[in-house]
Amino acid sequence: MEARANNDRHRQRQQKLKEQVDTRVAAATEKKGILIVFTGNGKGKSTAAFGTATRAVGHGKTVGIAQFIKGQWDNGEYNTLQPLGVEFHIMGTGFTWETQNRQADIEAATVVWQESKRMLADAHYDLVVLDELTYMLAYHYLDTQEVINAIENRPAGQSVIVTGRGCHTLLLELADTVSEIRPVKHAFDRGIQAQIGIDW
Repeated sequence: MEARANNDRHRQRQQKLKEQVDTRVAAATEKKGILIVFTGNGKGKSTAAFGTATRAVGHGKTVGIAQFIKGQWDNGEYNTLQPLGVEFHIMGTGFTWETQNRQADIEAATVVWQESKRMLADAHYDLVVLDELTYMLAYHYLDTQEVINAIENRPAGQSVIVTGRGCHTLLLELADTVSEIRPVKHAFDRGIQAQIGIDW
């Protein structure tokens, strides 16, 4: 008897939840590309972006990727997605504290940004990933308003993902979806080395 009562209560709760979800689904009538921002100090921003890119490729979508903080090291996401037809543009200079050459970083960022602008203007691309773009704005390697304009004026059906810490306020305001990834703990803080296939 008690089990039946518990089951009835569970079914009533789930039915109420279903009605709420159905109402929200019915209200979402607009169809367009969206801007997603993955920001915050936690690990997983680029991972989330490349997971979405992989999903898009799995559905036959055309994806273009720009990586702004990437060096010459082996790149797992490139190894997987490039053979599947995903276009990559990689800054190639690595971390800014390694290069210690502002002008060289600006020049490398500008080259990748020109390719990014081209993809953002082309309706052929269903998804454009701008990995670690936030740093390029924070360090003033790229013009913030130019970046905002390119994203804002992209083809209506194109989605964009921006990743990186400290996302600029203008990008956050423009975004349709923002996820802030918060650090709770990180293996590196306990002296554990970054691992191929897990961290890159």
